[in-house]
Amino acid sequence: MDSSHEERKKVIVVGGGLVGALNACFLAKRNFQVEIYEAREDIRVAQSVRGRSINLALSYRGRQALKAIGLEDQVVSQGVPMRGRMIHSLSGNRYVIPYGTKSQYILSISRKNLNKDLLTAVEKYPNAKVHFGHRLVTCSPEEGRVTVLGPDNVPNDVTCDLIVGCDGAYSTVRSHFMRKPRFDYSQQYIPHGYMELTIPPNGGEYAMEPNYLHIWPRNTFMMIALPNMEKSFTCTLFMPFEEFEKLRTSGDVLHFFRKYFPDSIPLIGEKALMQDFFLLPAQPMISVKCSSFHLKSHCVLMGDAAHAIVPFFGQGMNAGFEDCLVFDELMDRFNNDFSMCLPEFSRFRIPDDHAISDLSMYNYVEMRSHVNSPWFIFRKNVERFLHAIMPSTFIPLYTMVTFSRIRYHEAVQRWHWQNKVINKGLCVFGSLVVTGSAYLLMQHLSRRPLYYLRLPWNWKSLLLQ
Repeated sequence: MDSSHEERKKVIVVGGGLVGALNACFLAKRNFQVEIYEAREDIRVAQSVRGRSINLALSYRGRQALKAIGLEDQVVSQGVPMRGRMIHSLSGNRYVIPYGTKSQYILSISRKNLNKDLLTAVEKYPNAKVHFGHRLVTCSPEEGRVTVLGPDNVPNDVTCDLIVGCDGAYSTVRSHFMRKPRFDYSQQYIPHGYMELTIPPNGGEYAMEPNYLHIWPRNTFMMIALPNMEKSFTCTLFMPFEEFEKLRTSGDVLHFFRKYFPDSIPLIGEKALMQDFFLLPAQPMISVKCSSFHLKSHCVLMGDAAHAIVPFFGQGMNAGFEDCLVFDELMDRFNNDFSMCLPEFSRFRIPDDHAISDLSMYNYVEMRSHVNSPWFIFRKNVERFLHAIMPSTFIPLYTMVTFSRIRYHEAVQRWHWQNKVINKGLCVFGSLVVTGSAYLLMQHLSRRPLYYLRLPWNWKSLLLQ
């Protein structure tokens, strides 16, 4: 709803990353006075960009948020469709596990380019402004005030009606929530780190099939590769830190890859592999949960600031974008009333964001280990068959999470119920097979004793002749 008939409210967005920039677009559309304070320099002119570079997987939830601000087509045109997982076995064999139907796919997107597009979109609004190189020092939500430190190192107090914390997993805004009573917070560093490598184009073309997320699952660790628009692949090796620490020399790295990822060596190149492996140390991954996401009617957390998750379901960005979309829908519902909208946002989103955090942890085990199992592949085929014949009754978990806006926690509940149905169905089917086999075996054996009992009478008749 347009708020132009009201006195224009001022909103400060802390953090100019993906979620912060998208949020600013939603808020500026409502005619609020919006200011973004971003600690980094403008990535559109920066020589180098700090932070994560793991490729993003854009799916339905994220696309719906982009569509709401008119950016979906522009962003989708810069992505590479991925229709399933291409599994690379240790023996060199490859097979595909589709994500869904033939028309369903996710998009491999460049984090840097998407962030640039969103910042440019923000600056098109005359009532929005982005302040780069401004770090948040203190936050006083009850007073509607933040203190930022700009390039001149002079503290500057800024007042507003609403503070939106979109400043990432190590959120400064959230640290002020932690001083308040009854605010719950937990974080977990998983024992695995990640390292990025690159598969360059081969003769100007992709070195592998481009429309898949390539996975080398090795039970306790894995490597993945996502396609880029410039015909390269970004590879990410996920592995326990203790395993990374064993690889101290170029020889160690080459021996490790020859043992576990032999088909990737000619794709990456031996020389590039041994050089790139030591450019940066393995990076940590953190999972954050907190409650609630708001403080009265003055401050709200979104994206990683509220729920940082590990990247294994490809939902970190999508969940953050859906935060923005849900908040915008609630603003419609409550006519831009922050005192009503913020508590409802916390109530509505906390179960979902905690659910996708747990699912992301589970999916790491699935990606690095379960995909190697024939039983897992069989179950996936059963799920696809049931979805094909009962599309509205039975929906695979991945489809619910990636290709719909079914609430995350409801998707988990439905997944558990569907698993029980499948397990019971397979037990009944297995019992019928065993019972039927036993019956046929008994029928076969029951004829044989009668046959041998008749033999002496046959011998007697033969002797009498």
